[in-house]
Amino acid sequence: MKVLAAWLLGLLLVGAAFITTVSFMNGRLYSPEHQVDLYFDALRDGDGGQALGLLNASVPEGSNPVLLDGEALRTASAAVEDVAIGEARDAGADRVEVPVTYTLDGAETSTVFPLERIDTEWGFFNVWRFEESVLPVVQVTARNTVEAAVNGTDVGLPGGTAGLASFYPASITAQYDGQYFAAPVQHAVVTGQEPPPPLTLATEATPELTQAIDDELRAFLDGCAKQTVFQPTNCPFNYVTNERLAGDITWSIEEYPAVTITPDGGDWLLAPLSGSARIDTQLRDFFSGAVRDVSETVPFEFEADLTVTEDDVTVTPVVRY
Repeated sequence: MKVLAAWLLGLLLVGAAFITTVSFMNGRLYSPEHQVDLYFDALRDGDGGQALGLLNASVPEGSNPVLLDGEALRTASAAVEDVAIGEARDAGADRVEVPVTYTLDGAETSTVFPLERIDTEWGFFNVWRFEESVLPVVQVTARNTVEAAVNGTDVGLPGGTAGLASFYPASITAQYDGQYFAAPVQHAVVTGQEPPPPLTLATEATPELTQAIDDELRAFLDGCAKQTVFQPTNCPFNYVTNERLAGDITWSIEEYPAVTITPDGGDWLLAPLSGSARIDTQLRDFFSGAVRDVSETVPFEFEADLTVTEDDVTVTPVVRY
């Protein structure tokens, strides 16, 4: 009887230990919270394949996957801090919701992840899976450029726009820095399946472009000023007189045009240009023969076509009489 009692006590202890182990494993390694923890680990590691499999999500057709792996993913996830995974809440029919709070770019926020129990292992351990979903898409658009840097990675923008699939939570930044054009940083956060507002890059001319245009305009006008005639060829200024020339003609530029660049349907336009030149010469009166000195300001206006590539700026003056 004592031996039998000892065996029974042993079996009860083993059973209790087994039940405790199963309960512990289901509450830890096989819990829905553990699946969420693994997902956040994959985001931090930049392991897009692992994250996509855990989230049980699909990538929208036609979207750009550049944010879904590697350094771009690590950058998007680096701003997610102070992650606290809450206890799963019953959502009925083998479904739960796991709330996660965190700070994203310094602001406290939260996301709820739905999971479902799909099976058991060895008949004891629950198998949880994120409910099937589709990744959100962040739209990036830019004026007058077909590329941008998104989370530090160069991204093509065919036709000036691209849709980038993103995990969540994530911090997304987009900007463009070119030699002649640049757009300030635009920022968005992704906290769930709802996409954020589009990131619109408003490109503007850089000081380098303004200087390059100014240099070409000055060279053009200085070339006009070198001509020693009343009406320099293909130039925007001239001097009209009925008197006879009695000395040399000297032109100089008093005021160079101010450069104003405006966007126009994917191109860039120069605003109408205006300035003034000065003519210095001597004229002889047709009737009296008297000679007088002339030093006059001659205002002028003209337009110019602008062509800009990544490596070159071409200004073509358009002079109309």
